[in-house]
Amino acid sequence: MVAGKQQFNIWLPPDLVKRVKHASVDAEVSLSVFVEEAIEGHLARLADDDEGSSS
Repeated sequence: MVAGKQQFNIWLPPDLVKRVKHASVDAEVSLSVFVEEAIEGHLARLADDDEGSSS
């Protein structure tokens, strides 16, 4: 187990899984790192959108 990390399972459409796996290979990072960065980026954009809508 990686320190500071926790495993969890999600269900995704098979085509999306295939695309994510290929994208992580193309980016030369592990699948875990690729998904972590994608989720972090998405959450950051959501937070930015929330901040922009309150002004």
